[in-house]
Amino acid sequence: MTDNRYEIALQIDEQFVPLVDEAALIPAIEATLAWAGLDAAELSLVLTDDAAQQRLNRTYRGVDAPTDVLSFSAREQGNGEADHTALPPELAAELASNLGDIVIALPYAQRQAVRFDNSLMAELRLLSVHGVLHLLGYDHATPADEARMWRIQNEILAAWGDPDTSQRVYPD
Repeated sequence: MTDNRYEIALQIDEQFVPLVDEAALIPAIEATLAWAGLDAAELSLVLTDDAAQQRLNRTYRGVDAPTDVLSFSAREQGNGEADHTALPPELAAELASNLGDIVIALPYAQRQAVRFDNSLMAELRLLSVHGVLHLLGYDHATPADEARMWRIQNEILAAWGDPDTSQRVYPD
C-alpha cells in the first residue's frame, strides 16, 4: 500500500527489473518522508548500472568511480534553497514539493549487500532511505552528523527488520 501524499517515480534499468521488489522498496521511502513530517513530496529513484553511476559521479562530484547512491536535490540553489518566487503560485507550490532525484547503482549495491551480509532488498531500502535523508538536507561529513544520520536510518529501517548499519565502516 502506498501513501497518496507522496509521488515516487521509480525507474529501473531493464536488466534489473527482475531483481527489485517495488512493494518492498517504496514504503521505506514513504516512511522516511513521513518521519520527516512532510505532508506532500515527490522524488524520483533510478536504479542503474555502475557505468552510468560512475559518469554521474565524475560529472557532478569529480570522482571518477562508481558509488552506491547519489542524491540530487531539487531544492538547492547555492544557499541550499530553491527560489520559486518568480513563478506562478500554483507552479511554485508544485515545485516546492519536489525533493529531487536519487540514483542507486544496483550492481554496486549487490556487492555491498554481499560484503555486509545483507539481502539485496534490505541494501536497496538502506540506500533509498539514505538518499532521501540527503535530499532532506542530512549529511555525514562529520562524525556527529554521521552518527545522527545512521541513527535515523536505523530507526526507519527497523520496521522491516533490516540489520543495524550503524557499525558499518566504509573505505575512503
